[in-house]
Amino acid sequence: MKSIHVVCLLLGAITFGFGQSGFERKMFVQDQDSLPYRLLLPADYNENQTYPVLFFLHGAGERGADNEKQLTHGKSFLEEANTVFGAIVVAPQCPADSYWSNVAVDRTASGNIFHFKDGGTPTHAMKLLMGLLDNVLTTYSVKSEAVYVGGLSMGGMGTFELVSRRPGVFAAAFPVCGGAHPDLAAGIAETNWWLFHGDADRVVDVSYSKTMLDALTEAKAQVRFTLYENVGHDSWNPTFLEPALLPWLFSKR
Repeated sequence: MKSIHVVCLLLGAITFGFGQSGFERKMFVQDQDSLPYRLLLPADYNENQTYPVLFFLHGAGERGADNEKQLTHGKSFLEEANTVFGAIVVAPQCPADSYWSNVAVDRTASGNIFHFKDGGTPTHAMKLLMGLLDNVLTTYSVKSEAVYVGGLSMGGMGTFELVSRRPGVFAAAFPVCGGAHPDLAAGIAETNWWLFHGDADRVVDVSYSKTMLDALTEAKAQVRFTLYENVGHDSWNPTFLEPALLPWLFSKR
């Protein structure tokens, strides 16, 4: 991975913390706007050392402002990333009226149709997420070659988009039942990818992951794909139990 070059356009951005143990409750503030997030630091966190960092993006059902629901799925998985692999874990919560990725959704009787945009203006939530990313990378002792992101459903879509909007930052990413505009692939091929999806998903059809698999393969990215048979939209459940995922993730630089 290339070294991170963070352009800090976020003068005046601040964070507030509540509590000292487990996942701390935090609030990222930017331009009189805010994004709640949970932060889990290594138990032996020392500013004189550097640590990998994992950003986790939840799905649409966990949006809100309670700073709780984003840990509905995958909490144990994230705790393992922290305790076993020494990672800083960051789990933001998307506002209820926004979306991580720049996509329009047509909800039809036969299923959801997602119209992903290639670039364009980031959503309100994505703007805040990018600000939080930059803030974390400059505030904490982060190992610059070990920055990771993953997410489920809406968060899987946000994973693709965040990597595309911060090229060269992420060593590896794991979108679960996500999707993106295939034209993004050339700009995100430097990142290592592991895609997950259930073949019986009726919310986000598996074709969206397969489209990105094909696009990333054509762009000569390092990409893996796991398809779970007879699994619906909740493919994050077997994904979080995948024994090879965290070792694979934290091995990438």
